[in-house]
Amino acid sequence: MVKKNVPDWLNSSLWSTAPSSSSSDDPSQHYSPSSKPAVSPRKITSDSNFEPPIPVRPPTVAREEQPPPPPSRSQKPEIKDRNSRTSISSNANSSSNSSIDKDEDRDGENGASPASPSAEDITKQAQLLTELSKKVVNVKELRKIASQGLPDGAGIRSTVWKLLLGYLPPERSQWSSELAKKRSQYKNFKDELLMNPSEITRKLEKSTIDDEPKSESRCVLSRSEITHDEHPLSLGKTSIWNQFFQDSEIIEQIDRDVKRTHPDLHFFSGDSSFANSNQEALKSILVVFAKLNPGIRYVQGMNEILAPLYYVFKSDPDEEMAACAEADTFFCFVELLSGFRDHFCQQLDNSVVGIRSTITKLSQLLREHDEELWRHLEITTKVNPQFYAFRWITLLLTQEFNFADSLHIWDTLLSDPEGPQETLLRICCAMLILIRRRLLAGDFTSILKLLQHYPPTNIRHLLYVANKLRPVPNC
Repeated sequence: MVKKNVPDWLNSSLWSTAPSSSSSDDPSQHYSPSSKPAVSPRKITSDSNFEPPIPVRPPTVAREEQPPPPPSRSQKPEIKDRNSRTSISSNANSSSNSSIDKDEDRDGENGASPASPSAEDITKQAQLLTELSKKVVNVKELRKIASQGLPDGAGIRSTVWKLLLGYLPPERSQWSSELAKKRSQYKNFKDELLMNPSEITRKLEKSTIDDEPKSESRCVLSRSEITHDEHPLSLGKTSIWNQFFQDSEIIEQIDRDVKRTHPDLHFFSGDSSFANSNQEALKSILVVFAKLNPGIRYVQGMNEILAPLYYVFKSDPDEEMAACAEADTFFCFVELLSGFRDHFCQQLDNSVVGIRSTITKLSQLLREHDEELWRHLEITTKVNPQFYAFRWITLLLTQEFNFADSLHIWDTLLSDPEGPQETLLRICCAMLILIRRRLLAGDFTSILKLLQHYPPTNIRHLLYVANKLRPVPNC
């Protein structure tokens, strides 16, 4: 057996670098990965003389008394294939309080104070603000800057993610109209899809009464005709009541999962009205999504993918943008999931586009770059990659790192012009390579425990290694 040599770049001095200073840039770093809830998807030196330019925010949408007319049913967003990406935009709900909090009695990094931004972060922020202030944003350049992570603060991540997901068009002059249209569309979705059948029936009755001839005697009691499908006990496929009872099961599951979303973050958990409103927003988004996509509906773990998007948009310092976080999140969630839709369809698990096929690609990628490690994991110790990679891939690494680090990883995922999946697989492969010594020294039990509870790591170094795994383009 020929042992494949480990590339020289893996022995870079970066191996011994201290954890990234970014770990203390955001209070969310206090979220300990060791306390994350178990989620089982499906039953995912600064220059003091330098002053960055004033942030340029997306134009806010003027409140109109007459919102745009509701879209036709044919305009409902369906999950699309990643190769046919289209722009989407959204509507509104929430408040501007946006700090990631944590229980004060959490062990670990309670005493750490946020570090001042590094010179690199200040320079990157200046580059991003300059790019975002242009009449037509150069998305290619934006992806290049964002690929190594975005600076926290100034609402930059919120705007950049919307551009990277195709939610905002590159032309700034179109932002106001696009946002107004999509937010109105989401409002109509909620009004139409979250209505109780009793309200629908009352509307139908009222409509029937209003349509009756005015010449009819008022002494005669009018009685609207109740069809079979409008009866609460109807089992018909088109019955609004039958559909309501079926939806109730999904809504209950969504409610349970949303309440378990990041329980250590006061943004999502607790008895405050702010946390409750955020939970309600997550529930509304997931219920609307499930009803608009009956082929997938809701799969456990979608709440974990939704949370980072909503947190970033709700944390926008622009109050008008933060107030519209719910609708903005909905359309960005639809777009993000369009590249991973087959992972949530159980019927496709064993197909060439299903989750098992994607896990096989990860195995092949590891074998290509570190055959010794691949052989030890899959041949010697027989650690099936499905035992750990299923959660890594389906939940986009949201459960493997603390919340703030997850956001930086997502900066890189969303910035890849080929779509997030290939970058996700490279990051997963890099995660294995970074702890290869511990893996090579372990047996089945210790390896599985290590991979299911991935140790804290330098996120910048992880992304550096993942980028080195990118195939070299042919000249």
